[in-house]
Amino acid sequence: MSFHFSWAVAIMEALNRRLPTRFLAENQIHLGRQVAADVIEYEQTRNDDELLQNGTGYSTHEGGVATAAEPVIFAPPEVTATFEIEYDDAFEVKICDLERGQRIVAVIELVSPSNKDRPEERETFGLKVLSYLKSGIGVMIVDIVTDKHFNLHNEVIRVGRTDSKFNMSDSSAIYAAAYRPVRRKEQNLVDAWTRELSLGVALPVLPLALKGFGCISLDLEATYAEACLKSRIP
Repeated sequence: MSFHFSWAVAIMEALNRRLPTRFLAENQIHLGRQVAADVIEYEQTRNDDELLQNGTGYSTHEGGVATAAEPVIFAPPEVTATFEIEYDDAFEVKICDLERGQRIVAVIELVSPSNKDRPEERETFGLKVLSYLKSGIGVMIVDIVTDKHFNLHNEVIRVGRTDSKFNMSDSSAIYAAAYRPVRRKEQNLVDAWTRELSLGVALPVLPLALKGFGCISLDLEATYAEACLKSRIP
């Protein structure tokens, strides 16, 4: 898992060296139940009764004076039910367009073992990628997990109810795939570049599609080598 983190950082840094200044690449790393604070809401440490509202859209302190710098915090009623949910691992690099409200324009998914572990996790991954594509966001999947022989590109094809002729070979245990949503000849299409990977063979350069901008190249081998160096992997 630590190598996946290092590789995500290397990809982020490589992209930020080359992207136009309007774009920013950021890491989004979530490890199962240890979900990052930007994904879930931790339990309030202050009593909700302390978070008063004065009807102006701001909380009040000391005699009811509104503090304009603080946003509204709503004290919800008693919950109906509380139940447990299991979060999946995610090693993502997201590219945002700073000129368009930090809108996500591309995502790189580094596949973890847990993404391939069970049918429901593979389906969740496929649906996530499909949701990005349906929003016009370019996606790249990179899978170097060798101990679980499932191809998540094929899962994207399955959950999208796309013809199985677009599947990769069942023997493609490690692979990379890049996707570009396009509108062409009055049709909504996805251009795909799929590459089978082999141990000991250099990783490919693939196009990363940025929504509303075009494609840039991503040298997977260079970023992989940088991550190996930082992780002291020979």
